Amino acid sequence: MTGRVQGKVAFITGIARGQGRAHALRLVEEGAAGIIGLDVCDAVEGVDIYPPSTLDDLQTTIKLVEELGGKIVAEQGDVRNSADIKRALDKGIETFGRLDIVCANAGILTVAAALEQDDVQWKSMMDINVTGVWNTCREAIPHLIDSGGGSIIITSSTAGTKGNANTLSYNVSKHGVVGMMRTLANEFGCHNIRVNTVHPTSADTPMVMNEKVFGLFDPSNPKPTRADAEVSFATTHVMPVAVIEPRDVSEAILWLGSDESRYVTGAVLPIDAGFVIR
Repeated sequence: MTGRVQGKVAFITGIARGQGRAHALRLVEEGAAGIIGLDVCDAVEGVDIYPPSTLDDLQTTIKLVEELGGKIVAEQGDVRNSADIKRALDKGIETFGRLDIVCANAGILTVAAALEQDDVQWKSMMDINVTGVWNTCREAIPHLIDSGGGSIIITSSTAGTKGNANTLSYNVSKHGVVGMMRTLANEFGCHNIRVNTVHPTSADTPMVMNEKVFGLFDPSNPKPTRADAEVSFATTHVMPVAVIEPRDVSEAILWLGSDESRYVTGAVLPIDAGFVIR
């Protein structure tokens, strides 16, 4: 039996931990021939609510992929810098010979009331969550064309479908990539390139599981705990769950990257336990 992405090569940004790591492992489990990865592994200006990924995190991802029998080329780099993306892709293509799946997953979150959002936070958000996604797609698309087509999967959020309070720039960025997806799907469908967005709800990652985010859901509590926050998280869903696991998103990534979804493009896919319909 072959896997659902047997022989395919995937490029994943934000691969050092969280959803990016989970995507890499799930694709390898289903037969991916190679993983190309990129992660900044450093602090980002204006992001102070959760610790940054590290080089140790990246090395852990590499180790876990290799333990599954997978092959990986992973680089430290910033999606705000097209040269970093090109360097990682060039090395990966030289190693694996092709590109089939692109997971534009790298992103950040800041929390502030709209009029308290400072210029540094706004700029970092737009530069990474919007321009970084475009940089990723722009550098990858020629390789997908060379491979005869492929699948681009952009990580948006439930905040890309609803306007949540106290996360203005995040909401704007996650709505923005939906427009990007729709344009790219139209423009590159003739090359057999499919482009879709996934929209996770609160996931068990450092970006969400921190005191600042807990406080958004429990503002009267000066020291909210995870247990406190999960009670509130659960009220945002129609299904009886507080948070989803990164692997839950990876299952959607796997399907969108496989030939099972060969005619699915321009889709806005929620993985949200009913958040957006509540």
